Amino acid sequence: MEALSSRVPKVLLSLLGSSPLRSFSTSSIPSQLEKVGFIGLGNMGYHMASNLIRAGHIVTVHDINYDAMKKFSEKGISSKKTPFEVAEASDVVITMLPSASNVLDVYTGQNGLLHGGSCLRPWLFIDSSTIDPQTSRKLSMSVSSCVLKEQKGYANTPVMLDAPVSGGVPGAEARTLTFMVGGLEEAYIAAKPLFLSMGKNTIYCGGTGNGAAAKICNNLAMAISMIGVSEALALGQSLGIAASTLTAIFNSSSARCWSSDSYNPVPGVMEGVPSSRNYDGGFSSKLMAKDLALAMASAKEIGMNCPLGSAAHEIYTELCKQGYESKDFSCVFRHLYAGKNEV
Repeated sequence: MEALSSRVPKVLLSLLGSSPLRSFSTSSIPSQLEKVGFIGLGNMGYHMASNLIRAGHIVTVHDINYDAMKKFSEKGISSKKTPFEVAEASDVVITMLPSASNVLDVYTGQNGLLHGGSCLRPWLFIDSSTIDPQTSRKLSMSVSSCVLKEQKGYANTPVMLDAPVSGGVPGAEARTLTFMVGGLEEAYIAAKPLFLSMGKNTIYCGGTGNGAAAKICNNLAMAISMIGVSEALALGQSLGIAASTLTAIFNSSSARCWSSDSYNPVPGVMEGVPSSRNYDGGFSSKLMAKDLALAMASAKEIGMNCPLGSAAHEIYTELCKQGYESKDFSCVFRHLYAGKNEV
């Protein structure tokens, strides 16, 4: 602990226990991480909140969808009508929302998390939504300008971490998510047990907004990769090579990637992926188009040209216009290949 102590204030060491990297269990939950508010109970948030409950946290939930909250209230989990009420019942609040506008509304809107003005109950706010880094940084400044309603000795002011995830709905359900975290490193270390209650990997990305930046860069690469694999498989089938044969070649040679060996876009090649169930479930084309728009806006802001990213954004925008917005983003294969699906 000596190396850790040299860079972590003593007020935060009390949150970490004897080993901040240990596996987390119900009996080892520090009191400062015990009461967790969770806002956003969609496909991802439902499983993340459920895993927190299984880990032993006292969870309070909120969503604008009453039916989503009802799933928890029927199990005896506290639900609140507003984000502010969640904040008043929590030491930590986690948000998992579809867009930056939703995040801003939950934080700064009427009866939002910051409705209490300069005095807040939670000492830590974690946003796992995929939004632009600029919004993350502005919200973090708003949070850090407040004071804690009750001084407890382990934090002087409330702090915020941006912590988007990779792994999709299957990862959220199986508790195998990867968290990309930006913000104060001491807060990241203190909050790590929370992340490990919902996932299996955490990566500290640096200062505020860097977690959000990492996520849109990851999804930019993922979109381009999926389009490239789909295009190559489409070309191969048009030239007479079965998709299963070409996939086997990809996966044993230099073209191997996640889009070919773990999330293949051709129906019939791989079981348990969206392409095997008519592209239902998974990560929607609408969300991919949104994330690509965030990436392109960030690139424009710094004057960087991203030709492949721009092309990917156009392709997914067109997919949504054609009515595939709710289909998994791997349905881009059908956009590129309209022939018979030979496996």
